[in-house]
Order: sequence, then structure tokens, then C-alpha cells
Amino acid sequence: MHVLEFEKPVKELEEQLEKARESMSNGDSDGSQGLTMDELEKNLAQLKRQLYSNLTNWQRVQISRHPDRPYTLDYIDAVADEFTELHGDRQVKDDKAMVGGLAKIDGMPVMIIGQQKGRNTKARQFRNFGMPNPEGYRKALRLMKLAEKFNVPVITLIDTPGASPGLEAEERGQGEAIARNLREMAVLRVPIICIIIGEGASGGALGIGVGDRVLMLENTWYSVISPESCSSILWRSWDYKEVAAEALQLTSNTMLGHGLIDGIIPEPMGGAHYDVSNMFNTIKTRIIEELSVLNAMDADERINTRIEKFSNMGTYA
Repeated sequence: MHVLEFEKPVKELEEQLEKARESMSNGDSDGSQGLTMDELEKNLAQLKRQLYSNLTNWQRVQISRHPDRPYTLDYIDAVADEFTELHGDRQVKDDKAMVGGLAKIDGMPVMIIGQQKGRNTKARQFRNFGMPNPEGYRKALRLMKLAEKFNVPVITLIDTPGASPGLEAEERGQGEAIARNLREMAVLRVPIICIIIGEGASGGALGIGVGDRVLMLENTWYSVISPESCSSILWRSWDYKEVAAEALQLTSNTMLGHGLIDGIIPEPMGGAHYDVSNMFNTIKTRIIEELSVLNAMDADERINTRIEKFSNMGTYA
């Protein structure tokens, strides 16, 4: 597993513990550096609690980008009983950075849509690093309207460093595609649950981020701009990205405190990638719980509540 810079003390202690276990299995009763197995395990647990309960904003950004972290298709494969991917926006092409289709969760039909990153260089290029083009947002909207036609709830999984910034994307109407999604999602007559599972950057995230419930995994971020881009604009350098991350207040706790999201989904200690099966079960349970509440509401009531929620963001007295 890839180890982040600030996680190295944990890795070193884990290696000590592993050596101690090997010594025990070989009949050596002495622990590593004079410490018993129990003491090593206690120290490791204490170090993890101390480290992961006091993460800085920049460290949470790093965890959200961890290469071993589950991506959209991982969640779909684990959470859905069945999944049929649907392709194309019926105008230009099929955007591989945006995936979606019909699924069943515990026998309940849903439409799942999300950005997909790649695991290796070839896959990242194929998925455009999880940065959708206009046709990706138009595909997402087509699937949402299809879900509305058949009265199927919509679940979006957000994980993108932003919408594709290329010239061709702008020529094909990137801004218009995202803006139209915002308008249409605001009045979609079926329940919408939006979950930020990694990075939630700018309009690229917001293009599938208008919902009755907007939730964030514990170690994710949601902001109008990434810390690096903010740093490059304000200081003409990426060197101040950690300062920018603190100023942007982009983590789940601050987002919830400002009323910009509706809830936080806890992750295993260290991040979702440390215990993926537990993470999959947690997110599946939360989806089922939220849908049971939203499905019981009248469509007009849901829409009015959704519009009121987003209209109140940014207002003050």
C-alpha cells in the first residue's frame, strides 16, 4: 500500500510489529527493541488515534487522493446487486470520465452516476483523470431524466479534480452543460443523493452535486478550487498549498458546520482504503437509510425543500 509522507511513523511501527511477530513465530519470546507484542500494538493504536484524529486540511486532501482509495466503479460493484452501464450523450460521444447506469441496491432500482479515475497511467488517460467533458455532464443529465421517467432515485458519486479544462471542452459548451445540470437537478422529481467519495472540485463536482442529500466521506474535500490552484493564483506558486487548504475550509467538518452538506459518512481509521469492505457496507447502509426517508416524501415537497436548501446557502443577516 502507498504510504503518505505524514503516515511514515505509523508504517515504521507497523514494520517493527511485523518483525516482532516473526520473531515470536520463530520461538524468540523477546519483543522488538525490548518491547513486548502487547506494548507495540498499544503504541501503534495510540499513534494511529493521535495522527488520524488531528489531521490538517492538507493531510485530508492527500488522503482523498490516495491511489489505493476506492473509486466510483469500486463502490458500484460492491454496493449494487446488479448494474447495467449506459453510454453516450446522444450528441457527441461517450465520456469515459463519467460513468452511470441502472442498478439495484437490496432489490431497489436506482440510477448511479459518478466520475471515474484510473488506477494506472493508461487507465487515467482513458478516463481523462476523472475530469468530464461537456458530453459527460450531458450523459449524466440524460440518465437523470431517464430515471425521472421511470421514477427511479438518482445516486451520484463525486470524485473529480474538476471539469476538463481543455479548449475543446469550452468550445463544446462546458459551462452551459454544467449550468443546465444545476437547473435540471434542482427540479428533478425523483430523490437525489450526492456523495463525495474523494475530491470535490469546482463546477466539475457541482455538475452532479445538487441533491436532496449531499453527503461527504470523512476524508474528502469540497471546494470551488483546489489548494494548489488557489496557491498558484494568490502566491504564483504551489508552495503555499497547505496554507490555502486551511483558508479554503474545504473538509467535511467545516462544510457541515457551514450548512453546505447534510451529513458526514465516517471512514475506517486511516481512510476508506484501509478497510474497503467496511467502507462499502457503511455507504450502502447510509444510502438505504436516506432513500427510505426521501421515498416517503411527496415529489413537490422534495423539490421545494431542495431548492430552499440551496437558495439559503451563502445568505446572512
